[in-house]
Formats: sequence, C-alpha cells, structure tokens
Amino acid sequence: MRFKPAPPGSGITFVRTDQPDPVRVVARLDNLSKRARRTSLRNGTASIETVEHCLAAVRALDIDNLVVELDNAELPAIDGSALPFVEALRTAGLVVQEAERLILQVSEPVRVFEGDAELVAWPGEPEKLEIIYELDYGTSSPIGQQIHRFTLDTDGFINQIAPSRTFVTEEEAQQLRAAGLGTHLTYADVLVIGREGPIENAYRYPNECVRHKILDLVGDLMLAGCFVCGKIYARKSGHHLNHELIRKLLELRDRSRLGQRLTRAPELDIRVVQRILPHRYPMLLIDRVIEVDGDRRAVGIKNVSINEPFFQGHYPRQPIMPGVLIIEAMAQLSGILLSQKLEHTGRVAVLLSLDKVKFRRPVVPGDQLVIEAQTVRVKARTGETHCRATVGGELTAEAGIRFMLVDVEPA
Repeated sequence: MRFKPAPPGSGITFVRTDQPDPVRVVARLDNLSKRARRTSLRNGTASIETVEHCLAAVRALDIDNLVVELDNAELPAIDGSALPFVEALRTAGLVVQEAERLILQVSEPVRVFEGDAELVAWPGEPEKLEIIYELDYGTSSPIGQQIHRFTLDTDGFINQIAPSRTFVTEEEAQQLRAAGLGTHLTYADVLVIGREGPIENAYRYPNECVRHKILDLVGDLMLAGCFVCGKIYARKSGHHLNHELIRKLLELRDRSRLGQRLTRAPELDIRVVQRILPHRYPMLLIDRVIEVDGDRRAVGIKNVSINEPFFQGHYPRQPIMPGVLIIEAMAQLSGILLSQKLEHTGRVAVLLSLDKVKFRRPVVPGDQLVIEAQTVRVKARTGETHCRATVGGELTAEAGIRFMLVDVEPA
C-alpha cells in the first residue's frame, strides 16, 4: 500500500494497481459496497475492503486530497487500529493546497435508527465534529456499557482514538474460525474479549471498544466526500447506520442546494441543450441543465406537463410518465455530461445497456423531475454513468447506464 499526493478537488481515491488496467475508486457513498462489519467500496468488479481505519486517519490529519494505491482487494489490517496509517502519513508530511476545503455542516437535526440502535446529528460549532458514543451490548456481553465523548482534533485523535483496535468477543471469534476466517491469527493479533476480559492481550484503554467505534464513525463519515461537521450522538450503531446517516445528510444538503440553484439562471439553457443533443420534440426530455461540474456531474430539469403527448395513452384516467421515458431523460442528461469530455473527440454516446434500474414513485403532471448524472468511468470506446431522478427531494428512479462511444458521421 502506498500514499501519493493528489491535486486539489480530487478527494480521496483508492487505486487497485494489481488490475490489468488500474481501477480507481473514489471514497464516496456512491461507491459503497454492502459488507458486514466493515466499510468497502467498489468500481465494477474491483472492490476495496476495510477502508474505514485509513479514512479516519486521513480525516484526523485534515487531508483533503490523496491517492491510496494498493495491490490487493483489502487494506492492511496491521494491528486493527488507525495508528499505523497516521504514522505513515505524518512521516510523509503534508502540503497546504490553494483550494477551499469542502465542508458539510449539519444544518438541522437528522436521525437514523434500526431497532434500539440510533444515530442523531444536529448543528454544532462551525467546522468542528463532536461525537458522543454509547456502547451497550447488553448484560450478557463481556463488554460492559461504555460512553465516550470526543471532539475531533489531530492531537486528540492520535492520543485518544487512533490506537484503539478492532475487537470481537470470544463467541464471535469462534464463529469466524468455524467459517474458515482468521484461522492464521492468534490472540496477540486480534483483540478478542472473553468473560474475564482480553484473551492473551490487554486493553490500550479501559474503554477501548467505544473509542474504536468512534474511530469507525470518523472514517465512515469521509464517504460524504468532504469533512462532516456538527454534533453526533451514537447508540449501538455500526457501519450500516453510519452509512445511512451520511445518506440523509447528503440528501438534506442536496435539497438545500437545489432550492438555491432553481432560483438562478441555468448553466445550460434549452438552446445550448439543443446544440448538444440531436433529440427534438417529442423526444427531447431535458428542459435545462442547472449544474455542470466539469465532466464529473450534471443536474438537469424536466418539467412534466399534462400537455405531454404520452399522457394521452399512459394513462387517460391516471396519467403517469412512462418509466422508460424517465430512463431516456437520464440517458440524455448523461449524453450532455459525457459531451463535456467528448467535445473535441468527434464521438457521441449511444445507449448500450442499463443496470440496477429501480423505480420508487410515479411521476405525474405538474411534477418537476430533477435528474442527476455522475460519471463512473469513460474509456476509449465506452462510458458509464450513475443517474438518480427525484421529485421534491424524493427519489423517483435510479439506474446505471452504459454507453458506446461512436464516431460522428460527417455531415
């Protein structure tokens, strides 16, 4: 594993150098891969496992942009803490870049829960992250109730949080070994907690377990793609709820940004859209583009009117926008997004395939469909985007769309 510098605005990017073509995976919630007991990322078939300890070290050291190269699917576990990552990064040294730091400041209370586990975030001091974590596995667990409060700063993290290690109970360790996992490890390698405490090991702190939960949360929050700041109370939460909290915070931020964008002049009005797309009535399904972030992301609007021709037959008494046309609108916005990269290459994007298409709610006359397209990858002959469509901040549809890049025939 190797840390390398990255330009401003690029964020944290993991690179699998062991692949035939190196695969880049940006540390964002969009690239999350569902796993038990850890945080993992994926780009296509290439995965990056157990990124949370490294991301916690990155956040604590105030690192905004970084490339992390590795020749394996999983980051080194080392001693199960974030301290080795902190030490390596501090040894390398940091450089101040001429760019504004991206902050996600919690602006209003947000709560996610599952059973008796919960996470609550609310506004705090600007650019500060304060965490209160209550760990409680019940009276039958060898780990007693633990509560710890921590305000993130570099020195405090290094001394109070970074050395805390991943832990399992003796019962969990036996289950993992029975499944063929961790059979090469000893009690000196992993913090295993039995009825009388750590087995052939010792705590680094009396409440090391709750400190490690805070470490995991700090690392998981980096999947927001920026520094999350505010106050967070956690009770019995794990990686799944951490990810759900990030999702809610990003949705709240996006709704706020959308409200601001809708009142501003569009980035690309309908005249520019028509110059980029070959579509015309009744198949032009993007009215304007309100945001373009280079060739990485675009947000477009489709105002759905009762005068749309498809409502005559779909359906006369219950007008609903056909799902295939929502996907077509996503594809058109993706074409606009990819055109930012293809402008001078003489190629256009032609729909090739769809993946993980899901419809969440119907779109009806009077709705304003807000479509977001993000570039996943662009190669010499193919491109891929991930798209979401919302109405009033509520998810309507999402899909992964692949395109074939074809040469434009001369006029």
